[in-house]
Amino acid sequence: MAQTVCVIPSAADLAHLSAIVADRAQPLKHIQRARIVLLSAERLSVLDVARQAGVSRPAVWRWQQRYAEEGVEGLLRDKTRPPGKPPHSTDTVAEVLALTCSEPPGEVTHWTGRALAQAVGISLRSVQRIWDAHRLQPHRVRSFKRSNDPAFAEKVEDIVGLSMDPPRHAVVLSLDEKSQIQALERTRPSRPVTPGRPVTPGRPETQTHDYVRHGTTTLFAALDVLEGTVIGRCMQRHRHDEFLRFLNTIEAAVPAGKLIHVILDNYATHKHPKVRAWLARHPRWIFHFTPTSASWMNAVEGFFSALTRRRLKRGSFSGIVDLQAAINRYITEHNDRPKPFVWTKPAAAILNAVNGNAAPSE
Repeated sequence: MAQTVCVIPSAADLAHLSAIVADRAQPLKHIQRARIVLLSAERLSVLDVARQAGVSRPAVWRWQQRYAEEGVEGLLRDKTRPPGKPPHSTDTVAEVLALTCSEPPGEVTHWTGRALAQAVGISLRSVQRIWDAHRLQPHRVRSFKRSNDPAFAEKVEDIVGLSMDPPRHAVVLSLDEKSQIQALERTRPSRPVTPGRPVTPGRPETQTHDYVRHGTTTLFAALDVLEGTVIGRCMQRHRHDEFLRFLNTIEAAVPAGKLIHVILDNYATHKHPKVRAWLARHPRWIFHFTPTSASWMNAVEGFFSALTRRRLKRGSFSGIVDLQAAINRYITEHNDRPKPFVWTKPAAAILNAVNGNAAPSE
């Protein structure tokens, strides 16, 4: 290809091309093409235009010709090209989908991309594109567990009713224990002063795998559903004696004259004879047990999750006292900015969803 046109832009085209070059939001290829035409309009040689625009001489000739034929709009539009390979037929796509949703041969549990590509006779990338287009992810699996509690529906309606329509002149508490919280001290024998590196651009925070364990503690926590505040207390053990001490802590914190509705799980400590005797002596307390295998209905589990992610998982503690102090500080900060727990799903919607996940044999 050689130069066959003489570029003479109009005043309107010069203004348009200059605006494209000055616009930093434009794609680089559009800016480069506009600069080629502007440099060509200055009567520079093809070699000088190519050197200043950072392209080859055939590229200069190509875009000079395109401007002469189609104007500025031709510089901003790429010509369409047929694909290098024809797309797979609908029969091939249907075969990939059918095999993906069926049991694989042999003792393997699921199809992999390479195994399916070999079985169908296409490339791995083709299988991946078909999976992406049809939102198939055979490498992933989601587990679920249905409660076998015979009073599941009644308990769901009870707990959801407390959360969505709490009784007046009462406190609704979501109570549970987070046991075996480990006091791990991150160490590095060769560099004890810097056990890890902070986050920097392009690199996440690093943390040494080495640690020293200084024991465990148990956090008893009660989340006020209406206020969002948490009453927490760390104890060394997880027995009915510690549970009763925590109940006494709540008893002292809640103003007299208010009923106390407590949502808690079916842990044996919560049903100990001494706990039942304590409840008999405190008639304003009412326990509401979650269904078996349904701890997700206990709102305080969300607080435990946030505590683990934001304070415990990446923390380093020199001992039990240090760990307990960190937990207490986190609870204090949480209570400074409490957020009420809002339950949005009615009991009927929950029951319908659970029944919809039933196994086909049921």
